[in-house]
Amino acid sequence: MNSPLSRRLFLEQSGLALMVAGGLSAFSRPLAAAESPAKKAQIAITLDLEMSRMYPTRDEMEWDFQKGNLNDETKAYSLKAAQIASESGGLIHYFCVGRVLEQENIDWLKEIHELGHPIGNHTYDHVYVLAKKPEETQFRFQRSPWLIEGMTTEQIIRTNIRKTTLAMEQRLGFKPNGFRTPGGFYTGLEGREDIQQMLLDEGFSWVSSKYPSTKSYNPADMPKQDIFDELIATQEAAQPFVYPTGLIEIPMSPTGDVGAFRSGFWNRDAFLEYVELAVNWAIENQAVFDFLAHPSIMYVEDPNFETIKLICDLVNNSNGKAEIVSLSTIAERVQ
Repeated sequence: MNSPLSRRLFLEQSGLALMVAGGLSAFSRPLAAAESPAKKAQIAITLDLEMSRMYPTRDEMEWDFQKGNLNDETKAYSLKAAQIASESGGLIHYFCVGRVLEQENIDWLKEIHELGHPIGNHTYDHVYVLAKKPEETQFRFQRSPWLIEGMTTEQIIRTNIRKTTLAMEQRLGFKPNGFRTPGGFYTGLEGREDIQQMLLDEGFSWVSSKYPSTKSYNPADMPKQDIFDELIATQEAAQPFVYPTGLIEIPMSPTGDVGAFRSGFWNRDAFLEYVELAVNWAIENQAVFDFLAHPSIMYVEDPNFETIKLICDLVNNSNGKAEIVSLSTIAERVQ
C-alpha cells in the first residue's frame, strides 16, 4: 500500500489476512446485466454513519475506539446529504453504527428517515464479523476487555448485530433496512456460511460485505487514467450475487472515499472524475454501482456535496437508462 493506514488496518494489526482475493464459487455467480429482467442501471448512494480514523486531521486515531460517537459535523453532513438527494429525486441508503443511538439528540437521524431514506444495521461497535478470537472483534474490546468477558466470538458478533436492531426499534421506531459489514472483504462472506446463516437468522435477506480487491492508488505515483482503467475493470466483480445459503450479496463498488482520499491521497477533482466514469460504465452496461462513502470523511474532502450532486445529475440525465435506488431494491431484482 502507498499509505501506512487503510480501511483494513484493523485486519492487518490483528494479523488477520483473511481477505484474500479469489473468484466466486460456482454457487455464487454474479448477476449478469443481460440476465436481469430490468434494463435500467441501478445506482446506489450509500453512507456509513461512523467516525473515521485520520479525520478531520491525519493524526486523529481515537475514533477506532469510538466509532459511534459522531461529531456535529458528521451529523450535519449526513442530514444535508439526505436533503440534497431528495431535492434531486435521489435516495441515499445509510448504515448506522448502533452506538450512535446512545447520543442524546438523534432528531437528525429521524429526519433522514422521514425524508424517505432507508437506514440499515452496521453493528453496534463496528465489529469485524470474520474475527476468530474475541479480542479481534474491535479495538474497543482490546482496550476494555471486560465488555466482552466470558463471551465467545460468535456471541459478540451476534449481540452486536442484535443490539443495533433493538436500539433502532426502541429509539427510532423502525427496524433496520439491510445489513452492511464494517469493512469490506475481497471475497465477501464466501466460505463463512456461519455468518451468512447468522444474518439470515437475524432477519436479513441481503448483506453488503464484498469489496473487490484493489490496490491503493496515488495519482501522484502513476498516470491517472491507468488508475481509472484498473478500477473500472473491477466493477464486474462488484455485481450482486446469491450465496449458497440464499443470502444475497450486494458488493460495494471500488473505489470509495477511504480508498481514494485516506489511502490514496486523491484530490477531489480526481475523485469526481472517477465517479463519473464509474457511474457511466454502470449505465452503459445496465449494471449496478454501489457508491460507498462516510460523512465523517466527506465533510472534509467534499464539503459542498459535489459527489452526491454529480451522481444524481448523471442519473437524471441518463434518458431513463438508470435509476437511483436503495440496496433493498437491488436485492429484489437479484431475487
